[in-house]
Amino acid sequence: MFDNFLEQLYDNIIAQNRWQMYLEGLGATLIMTFGAAIIGIILGCLVAICKVSYAQKQRGPKRRRTFGSVMFGVLNKVCDFYLTVVRGIPMMVLVMIFIYIIFGRAPFSASMYVATLAFGVNSGAYVAEIVRAGIMAVDPGQTEAGRSLGLSEGMTMRIIVLPQAIKNILPALGNEAITLLKETSIAGYAAVVDLTYQATLIRSRTFSPVPLIVIALVYLAVVMLLTFIFNKVEKRLAKSDYR
Repeated sequence: MFDNFLEQLYDNIIAQNRWQMYLEGLGATLIMTFGAAIIGIILGCLVAICKVSYAQKQRGPKRRRTFGSVMFGVLNKVCDFYLTVVRGIPMMVLVMIFIYIIFGRAPFSASMYVATLAFGVNSGAYVAEIVRAGIMAVDPGQTEAGRSLGLSEGMTMRIIVLPQAIKNILPALGNEAITLLKETSIAGYAAVVDLTYQATLIRSRTFSPVPLIVIALVYLAVVMLLTFIFNKVEKRLAKSDYR
């Protein structure tokens, strides 16, 4: 299998400028990863804040039902439905549903962006639970202190609670980002030309295992870079604990 390994390296990387195919695939993979991460964080934070706020109101004194409180309850049910459905459907199936059903009429060139949206929607469900756990871990006295200073509920959440929650959940968010990066490797099943898809094309022409080794090393390098970045950010944020 690995006879003439150097020759196989040349055939699978250098010959016919195949290294450009790896670069193009890596670019698509990174675009999907970072795009989906942004969507997931925004969506996850909104869902988490909605669920935590609803739970806090339920624990408070009973109030007269108003149109706003009814709509808030409906929104909470929608969030519960979203979390149940998205976490219950396999990632690959969800991507195919987005590409072939929900956006079935979209042009083929938009497949990567549709897949990015699908990955973001999937990631948002897990980020929501991570953020919710982080918010609930913050001392309730912090919220009470913010409200006693005259801050609104939204300002208290944004200025006081969320910054502390993010510091606590940063390692979990880092793991989610790494998982998201690796999950994008299934995008090729929906005809998205990512890194794994390009390696499969090259392997189908050269009948060599080298492309798989190449992309494994590329994924490993990107994961190590992300881990390094998150560790640096985590240490930077931890410095404030000792001031």
